[in-house]
Amino acid sequence: MVYANDISADKEQMYCDHFGVKEKEFELGDIHHLDADALPSALLATASFPCTDLSLAGARAGLNEGKQSSAFWGFIDILRSLKSRRPPLVMLENVPGFLTSHKGQDFYEALQALNKLDYAVDTFIIDALDFVPQSRKRLFIIGMNEYHLPPSYHTIEETALRPKALISFISEHPDIRWSIRPLHLEKARSESLKDIVEDVPLNSKLWWDSRRASYLLSQMSPKHREIADAMIGKKSWSFGTVFRRVRSGISMAELRTDGIAGCLRTPKGGSAKQILFKAGYGRYHVRLMTTRECARLMGASDFEIQVPPDQAYFGFGDAVCVPVIEWIAKNYLNPCIKEITTQS
Repeated sequence: MVYANDISADKEQMYCDHFGVKEKEFELGDIHHLDADALPSALLATASFPCTDLSLAGARAGLNEGKQSSAFWGFIDILRSLKSRRPPLVMLENVPGFLTSHKGQDFYEALQALNKLDYAVDTFIIDALDFVPQSRKRLFIIGMNEYHLPPSYHTIEETALRPKALISFISEHPDIRWSIRPLHLEKARSESLKDIVEDVPLNSKLWWDSRRASYLLSQMSPKHREIADAMIGKKSWSFGTVFRRVRSGISMAELRTDGIAGCLRTPKGGSAKQILFKAGYGRYHVRLMTTRECARLMGASDFEIQVPPDQAYFGFGDAVCVPVIEWIAKNYLNPCIKEITTQS
């Protein structure tokens, strides 16, 4: 890492707490206002821009009109301004909804923008649950400067990494300059939700009082309540996670018990915070997931957490899953860098 940027001072604090403060390594500020001439040279530039405007939460304002997701164009402007110092490799990350935002037009324009900067592109989707007990699908775009490209691969097989919708988009847009590489993912997850749960004493104030816990139980649908009651009746502890969602104008508590946590989100209200449901021996207990549990779900169990819980929830909810990025580095980026440096 030679340089990092974010507009959030809260994220800057988390970065510095964990990695230590290094002069000029982290620059706080709006990407639209960065000075490209002052940025260091690098082999790889990565970016993850807010997904809010690509989802219902942002009323699907999109890549161009959305105030947050338009940060993508700030990244493109930086790459354009770097000229001869432009990194030979770029990687972008966002939610799978990016693929269908504005009927695919946002995704198409993003890929075209990279093409215009001489990057041929590849794309795939990885779900973090292949590595950690969290359901977290993310779409990745890799751009490689055409000067460094090996012979192109033309056969594209439908896989979990490139599902039907993604394959269809690729085949329906031959005007995009693609550079598709074969990828195969061996699932590496060995942990379940119970393995990342902290042993919080039942007399801890983190656990909700009986009235609040009972109210959550009352918000479950008959189907989910039946599952919860079965957990309560077991002669062992078992765990589930709960999200509150509004269904037909009614706040509902939706219970998940397959050993996988739901996708961590930024805390923009009570519905965004994931709840832990512990039950057995005729009892049940309820609390929010701890920040350490969130770190473990992101594959960052040793992350230094010195900030208040809401700040940590926001940071982890907006982050990338560490073992996913490690897999991409090993199986995609490192081979590309080897090709680039061999040519140089």
